[in-house]
Amino acid sequence: MSKTTAGRFFEDYHIGQQIVHAVPRTVSGGERALYHALYPARTALYSSDDFARACGLPQSPVDDLIGFHIVFGKTVPDISLNAVANLGYAEGRFHAPVYPGDSLRSHSEVIGLKQNSNGKSGVVWVRTRGENQRGARVLDYVRWVMVRKRDPDATAPETVVPDLAAVVAPDTLVVPQGLNFSDHDFALSGEPHRWGDYAIGERIDHVDGVTVEEAEHMLATRLWQNTSKVHFDGTRRADGKRLIYGGHVISMARALSFNGLANAHMISAINAGSHANPCFSGDTIRAWSEVLDRAETRAPGVGALRLRLVASKGACDVLKTDDGKYHPDVLLDLDYWVLMPI
Repeated sequence: MSKTTAGRFFEDYHIGQQIVHAVPRTVSGGERALYHALYPARTALYSSDDFARACGLPQSPVDDLIGFHIVFGKTVPDISLNAVANLGYAEGRFHAPVYPGDSLRSHSEVIGLKQNSNGKSGVVWVRTRGENQRGARVLDYVRWVMVRKRDPDATAPETVVPDLAAVVAPDTLVVPQGLNFSDHDFALSGEPHRWGDYAIGERIDHVDGVTVEEAEHMLATRLWQNTSKVHFDGTRRADGKRLIYGGHVISMARALSFNGLANAHMISAINAGSHANPCFSGDTIRAWSEVLDRAETRAPGVGALRLRLVASKGACDVLKTDDGKYHPDVLLDLDYWVLMPI
């Protein structure tokens, strides 16, 4: 009897299914160093213990997306090993910072299923939560992924499409305990722009671009222990290309947004996200942001800014075509809340 697994296929899921994901991961300073080597991330709060302590935290956390990638990577062998594509995100909340020394683990619940009309695949919705070694929730989110069927003739499950909130309500955003931007040092953070300087509807071109290299993508995907076959095995696609992990695009775009949003320190929530088109080695990622909303928080000196972050492999300021579909150059459309000084 084989001791290996081919992973779950669409017909292996059912509504309410609880999946405990294997292999907890202890975070070290190495994650931060590798993350900053892979992406042009320069946010002061994630770079300096002294800066973080001046903002009321015990030390500098690791970048929020490091926690996201680790929690996400744990889910891949159980959720998306046989994925055609990762389609989107919703209702993401960051509940607590992740510090070096924390050990993260993941758990998912299947909340939606819908077989595709071709009968060869279907969409699976899961709600995933990540916890630290104390059992405290670090983050949770919903994502949906298109998964192949093992047997095209297998009976289709009853369709259940979850009703997801379009936006995480600002009064439910979690501000880390102790966070205080009242004495924020704008000289050290790199830009003078604060929460009140951003107007709803404003668009920001983040100027710079980074060309994706195969070696860096492979290193990043292995770093997060993402085992989805389309990222490693060129035979999994008819064109022979390895698909760039969507999280790699998210982190690259978020890091590029430093230019113009240097004080958008912490990600508090992910309202929605779509990987609009595939990314491959050789594509050059550029990014722009649109301010969607602003909200106050109860924490001293801390405001919340809702942003749309768009990553494109072509011209900036492009999103959709006249027919309402994403422009072929658009790679990512991410709607999220950040915390920044008022």
